[in-house]
Amino acid sequence: MVSPVSPLYSRQDVLALYDPQSIAVIGASARAGSFGGRTLENLADFTGRLYSVNEKYIDINRMQCYPNVGALPESPDLAVLTTPATSVETLLEDCIQAGVRAVMVYASGFAEMGDDQAIAAQTRLAARARQAGVRLLGPNCVGLMNYRTQARISFATTPKGALTKGPAIGLVVQSGALGFALAQAKDRGVNFSHVLTCGNSADVDAADWVSALAEDPDCNVIACAFEGLADPLKFKRAADKARQWNKPLIVYKLATGEEGAAAAMSHTASLAGSALLWQAVFDDAGAVTVLDFDALVETSVFFAKSPPAKAEGLAVLSGSGGAAIMAADFAEDLGVPIPQPSEPVVKRLRELIPPYVPARNPCDVTAGVINDRDTLIACADALMGDDRYGALIYGYTYAYDTATERLPYLSAVAAKHGKPLIYVWLTQLGEGPGTIQAEQDPNVSVIRSMRRAMEILRKWQAWGAGASDHKAPSITDQEAETKCRAQIADLRRDHRGALSEALGEAASKSLLSHYGIEVTQDRLCATADQAAQAAQQIAAPVVMKIDSPDIPHKSDAGGVVLNVQGGEAARQTYDQIIASVTAAHPAARINGVLVQEMVPQGLEIIAGFRNAPGFGPVMTIGLGGVLTEVLDDTATALAPVSAAKARAMLQSLRGARLLSGYRGAPPVDMTALSETIARLSQMAVDLSDEIAECDVNPIIALPDRAVAVDGLIILHKPQA
Repeated sequence: MVSPVSPLYSRQDVLALYDPQSIAVIGASARAGSFGGRTLENLADFTGRLYSVNEKYIDINRMQCYPNVGALPESPDLAVLTTPATSVETLLEDCIQAGVRAVMVYASGFAEMGDDQAIAAQTRLAARARQAGVRLLGPNCVGLMNYRTQARISFATTPKGALTKGPAIGLVVQSGALGFALAQAKDRGVNFSHVLTCGNSADVDAADWVSALAEDPDCNVIACAFEGLADPLKFKRAADKARQWNKPLIVYKLATGEEGAAAAMSHTASLAGSALLWQAVFDDAGAVTVLDFDALVETSVFFAKSPPAKAEGLAVLSGSGGAAIMAADFAEDLGVPIPQPSEPVVKRLRELIPPYVPARNPCDVTAGVINDRDTLIACADALMGDDRYGALIYGYTYAYDTATERLPYLSAVAAKHGKPLIYVWLTQLGEGPGTIQAEQDPNVSVIRSMRRAMEILRKWQAWGAGASDHKAPSITDQEAETKCRAQIADLRRDHRGALSEALGEAASKSLLSHYGIEVTQDRLCATADQAAQAAQQIAAPVVMKIDSPDIPHKSDAGGVVLNVQGGEAARQTYDQIIASVTAAHPAARINGVLVQEMVPQGLEIIAGFRNAPGFGPVMTIGLGGVLTEVLDDTATALAPVSAAKARAMLQSLRGARLLSGYRGAPPVDMTALSETIARLSQMAVDLSDEIAECDVNPIIALPDRAVAVDGLIILHKPQA
């Protein structure tokens, strides 16, 4: 069914919350360790106007203290409620009456408790704030930081420092503790524009923060770690916006369990669990995903500092042969090209490095060259000047002052060529000499793993190339939608409410055919004599299959017989199938037996979709047949997909080599197969209010066509 659309806030909508020019701390206190006291301490360097509010004090640390928000000399942009949960609703109303534009709530004891009373209290807060046009952050929120104005609005200890010149990261984290853990990277030199948490997200959530940062001039890259949202497509809209504003969005998704998928009836629905659904959202919007929490900041820093790639190739420079070998291993494993240098660069390297050192890539220049700064810089300049390379990795093995001395010279080479320079920090002295200088250098990224460096480079290349941009559907057919809706209406009317939500194969394939999906020639037979006649009309041999809405897995019930020759054999097979199926499923409703043309042997592909709550129609494809679940080789995307996107999904499968022919098998017709998947995905979108799930298993992919030989469509239950 179609999900309601949640509003997505713009930067202007939340400006008073995350970039306030005036802040009132309600519950301000002189008591050491109190939330109100800590918040005032954190705001000591705030460049805007700060007010303390507490009727118990006349002043706090020589700052005038006001009895209530209404007594302030102005209506502040933001009020921070540092008081217990029992006072929050009353104080929110006071803020609304005083004209406050945004409210932050620290207090816990709301929806996170899980009881009805606490949930109802949070619902009232959110509803009242929205009614009044006041933006609400929290409750159960640890706060946020805006480093441009030094608005460190939190009761927790926070990293100090101002926004510095150069590329900056906007950090969005649902969990306040994890957000501030990541923010500590500022103490090693990482430049953050904002650190924005969400708490219970009663009003403003992670998607709203991504949306705001997409428009923010201080933010170059958005890093986001979150568990989930009630409306996943809201996050997709925010991610789309970041892409439109040319802001890389780097995402670490927590809570990737697969609960809920097992309830789906069709193969393809059960194959696409929550992790795959979220990944489909990220892929569709062009977000860059990382699989490790500690990769989020490093990946974001690289994207923030790196200009668009000028070439696909990677150059590797090191004074360690082992580091060079490691780089080559991981580059090969992860598909990062490391081409050999051009002849002019080879000639230049031979002039610089010892005669016993090969002038190749990776370039191990030995310790002698590493210790000769001018020669080392000349080697780096030669490699970065080669048009074959878009980036340079430097294997950083020792964190000593002697190594730090080289850093500005290597940085200057990167700046000269407009290409990113990566220090793969191989030393275990993780925060040793040179780390802060390197982290603060706008031309250099520090990555603490060679494998991760290669993963980041691959994602950077893909993002720059727009690898996710296959969104526009290639197939639109209003006539097909009209025919399908009419047929579904007839089915519902003819069965007078007794229609199972699962359709039989004949009805399912009839609907598929309206969208131009090639299906097999077949006859639905209600008697053995009809089966014999159908077998004589269809060129032998034929396949015979039970048609029942209650038996999705026909083979398991003895409901499929292949290679039936002639009318008499079809008559006997009909009786055999009915007997087997009746014994296995005595209560199953049986429409009849399908007598079907036997399609030549080809590559079996499964394709289907389901309407996933919150995500809408989602396509899943993979290698098909009876081994679908065993092989677990699938690709998932939000519908609709274009033929180009469908082709990319097919080529992403581990078994993709089978598509181009394997061990003498002919290649399949990729155009026909891709268009079939695209048409199916358009059907998913057009009929999302009618069809809950669809499973086409298998599509037989042949050298000259793609044929759907079986299908299962499950309708939504009729509205009461």
